Amino acid sequence: MERFRQSLKVQRERAILVGAILKRTKLGDDLAELSALAESADAQVVDRFQQKLNSILPATYIGKGKAEELAERVIRYEADVVIFDNNLSPGQIRALESILKVKVLDRSELILDIFATRAQTRQAKLQVELAQLEYTYPRLTRMWSHLDTIAGAGGGTGAGAVGGIGTRGPGEKQLEIDRRLVNKRISELKEELKEIDQRKLREISGRHDLFKVGLVGYTNAGKSTLLNALTDSDVYVKDQLFATLDTRTRKWCPERGLEVLVSDTVGFVRNLPHQLVASFKATLEEAVHADLLLHVVDVSNSEVLDQVEAVNQVLKEIGCHRKPTILVLNKTDVIETTGPLDLLQTLHPDSVTISAKTQMGLTALSEIICDRFRGRELHLKVTCSHSDGRTQSFLRAQGQLLEETYGDDKVCIECILGRNQLPGLKRLSPLDIEFVA
Repeated sequence: MERFRQSLKVQRERAILVGAILKRTKLGDDLAELSALAESADAQVVDRFQQKLNSILPATYIGKGKAEELAERVIRYEADVVIFDNNLSPGQIRALESILKVKVLDRSELILDIFATRAQTRQAKLQVELAQLEYTYPRLTRMWSHLDTIAGAGGGTGAGAVGGIGTRGPGEKQLEIDRRLVNKRISELKEELKEIDQRKLREISGRHDLFKVGLVGYTNAGKSTLLNALTDSDVYVKDQLFATLDTRTRKWCPERGLEVLVSDTVGFVRNLPHQLVASFKATLEEAVHADLLLHVVDVSNSEVLDQVEAVNQVLKEIGCHRKPTILVLNKTDVIETTGPLDLLQTLHPDSVTISAKTQMGLTALSEIICDRFRGRELHLKVTCSHSDGRTQSFLRAQGQLLEETYGDDKVCIECILGRNQLPGLKRLSPLDIEFVA
């Protein structure tokens, strides 16, 4: 069905959404998330179609009868594309397109298309292209109708005189050519992204002296708005899925003497294609190397509990599930019912309730982050030389001074300092550090 699949993009196309789920699973919110994804891809949703299945049907996923019913809807609503809230096999896509006579996309293809339209930087564009190629590669066999054998260099005539002796033969299938080209491009992209990854890791490792906070969460949960509210920056914000693909890091001083780096990361989504998780590894390194994660949650969303679980699943996949994390319950200014909020506060008593848009609760969040930054407080006596201005400045900026005693050639400073700041003090090489009980 090559004529239906010249492009995987769905901009300005009339779309019918399809959700097929097994009977043991509850129906979703009327395909609300898929609808938001389709609209983010600039498609016009003209109809929704949901069906419960006893089991997935290998040929068409939803069964031939339902596929024919769907074909009638395609004609009735003059649809250009049918989008499934499921991941389909290449054979299922081809069978459905032969019945529906329009392009069929699955959930992963739609998300990949949205990422492609959102990518702005060189790194994001390379990451999206790699994910698209890795998704497409195993589907080459069944998704295209042009995979015919191409005549060899000597083919085309009875005598095979075009190429001469030694060049004749059965030729090469278009499938093999496509696979070779895709493989070559994948290798090129991986090499280029490897260099970017190494630069990114060097950049992150250069921040080892600073406390790093990573913002993670479901797409459109308000991470970028929170970054702007905390750091007075102007990161692009829009009420849109995957509005931000590139990591943005800003310096934040929650109180005098404390410097924190806050990084906004790409939003997660349910059933995020694993190709995207793999290709966006460098972007997610900010979360991997963060000292503290802020898991931002949109409590106004009816599927908030499922979204929290989806984010936790991705964090586990990238190895961040054991990191210190604060659950930040955002958008409390627009909630219609407090049920999900009350439940999350019960399940996560250490969570913080805020509204990044109105800046409600940000003071409490800042205090908690400062406490995590310092760790458990230590009572110290630090002895250093009079000329050691670096140690004295560090203690005055980072700690709470209790007493200073000056001798002939040294000064003893009694202070309260956070445990997490102790390594920074030791790197300054004071003469003596005594812990006071």
